[in-house]
Amino acid sequence: MIKRAFFGAAALALSSVVLVGCGSGDDAQNDTAADNGQAAGEQSSDQASNQPVNIIFGTGGTSGSYYPIGGALKGVFEASDQVDNVQVVSTGASVQNINNIEDGTNQMAIVMSDVAFDAINGQNQFEGRKADIKTIAGLYPNVVQIVATANSGIKSVADMKGKRIGVGKVGSGVEQSAKKVLEAAGMTYDDLGQVSHTGYADSVTEMSNGNLDAAFFTSGVPNSSITGLMQNTDVTFVNVDGDTASKLLEKYPYYEKIEIPANAPERYGLDQAVNTVAIRNILIVPASMDKAVAEDLAKRFYDYLGTDKVSVGALKSFDRSTMADNLVVPLAPGAKAFYDSIGSGETNAGQGSNAGQSDGQSDGGQSAPAGDNNG
Repeated sequence: MIKRAFFGAAALALSSVVLVGCGSGDDAQNDTAADNGQAAGEQSSDQASNQPVNIIFGTGGTSGSYYPIGGALKGVFEASDQVDNVQVVSTGASVQNINNIEDGTNQMAIVMSDVAFDAINGQNQFEGRKADIKTIAGLYPNVVQIVATANSGIKSVADMKGKRIGVGKVGSGVEQSAKKVLEAAGMTYDDLGQVSHTGYADSVTEMSNGNLDAAFFTSGVPNSSITGLMQNTDVTFVNVDGDTASKLLEKYPYYEKIEIPANAPERYGLDQAVNTVAIRNILIVPASMDKAVAEDLAKRFYDYLGTDKVSVGALKSFDRSTMADNLVVPLAPGAKAFYDSIGSGETNAGQGSNAGQSDGQSDGGQSAPAGDNNG
């Protein structure tokens, strides 16, 4: 149980490090314009770079994490002799970003692994058209967080049977995660007492008012809506572990196990660690990107993460030594060459058997930022 008294002073400190989901977008528009020069995605992977490339970098809504990450990486990538200009644009996030790379509008983008997995396998939103994309780097995870009111009696996923549960807005990444977790636990919506399609802010309001027993949140950690809830409501975090986690990971290879640690003030200040699952965000490019360009982009990103210049909280939340690990979309040849050169990426799942194993539904790129009603 989390005591509300802890949060009076901690809230302000947390606000500067809050991470959010990919940000579906506040009606985000792709406002890209035609650039002069050669776009990065137009080169053959076997073709040497004869001139610097221009990159249009697709992110997400301006209130999410993707957009500020793009802004932070703009200067990092423009410092390369291989790159002339990087234009960071706000988009509708994962699905639109992949479509934009496929049609040549963007040459780089951030997406969620479940959407990318569907894209390379030509399923769900990408039925009948496999996307030809590669990964430059794995990023931070969007963590499945189930929060219950302390008086609800919910200690496990199974305990949600007959309870009032917020599952995220229809079609959102939160709802897709909720359905998959329930499925792995042998449950459906029919087993719940009430299904509420509420986004983050509304779920928190309904839990505070006693109208919901628990809610799903899929985002970075911490989520500002959850920290707000914890200031005035005693809550319990529900583990997604054991057989439920095993079945989930077996069927959907883009999930991974993750722990929200205890005694970490920047991550809720929990008394006990929470074991759950997450979907990783990845940085992708067209498969046609020149090998030298991809290698230099991976190197510069890796080097940047090892400095004290990193200002975006989401980029501080993962270990750069894992950038090539457990990827459902294979690395671009140039990026792979870089990670091989530093001895990283030996467990890169995207180079192995995981690609092509799931028939799961995509999240549609709709994992929304904390406080956004698109969750």
